[in-house]
Amino acid sequence: MSAQGMSGSATLLLRRRYGIPGAMKLIFLHGAPASGKLTVAQALLRAVPGRLFDNHAAIDLARTVFDFGAPGFWPLVHRLRCAVLDAAGQQGVPLIVATYCYSEPDDRPAVTEFEAILARHGGELLPVFLHCSRQETLRRLGGADRVQRRKITSASGFDAFSAQFDIVPMPRDNCLKLDSASRSAEATAQEIIRHFALQPLQ
Repeated sequence: MSAQGMSGSATLLLRRRYGIPGAMKLIFLHGAPASGKLTVAQALLRAVPGRLFDNHAAIDLARTVFDFGAPGFWPLVHRLRCAVLDAAGQQGVPLIVATYCYSEPDDRPAVTEFEAILARHGGELLPVFLHCSRQETLRRLGGADRVQRRKITSASGFDAFSAQFDIVPMPRDNCLKLDSASRSAEATAQEIIRHFALQPLQ
């Protein structure tokens, strides 16, 4: 059996073990900085079998060859994201949990391309919009992980970002909107699992 065949068989066994249907699902966690996207993604992946594609993974890789925001930076970030989704679809990865700061209408073309990639592989995008109060956002901004990963860490930085981008729920009928401050990350993850009928780990 070829290596490719072995990979396909292993993926099929994984799906059967966890009761995951064949089409790849992309849980698309989006929202403003410090809305809890990564925390909820990690909680979700402790409950369901899948892979994390953090928003900053492509950004950090692009930073190895470009300064942040330099000419060519964002096109490279987008190509990296598309390549990851396409490769995952080709190899039959059953579930990806992605984090993203979706801005309307700026990110419409990117998301349309993501959906086209998923469609080619029989997959689907399942959007989840996370939000919380400004007070809670400001409390979260100073977290050590945010500083280490060069994320927005100040009220002025957050306000500048918010003035530039319109961070709203993705305009899709199936978009689930959750207040990440009104419940724990684990409870938020369970709500996502119920809403989209995901199969939890046994």
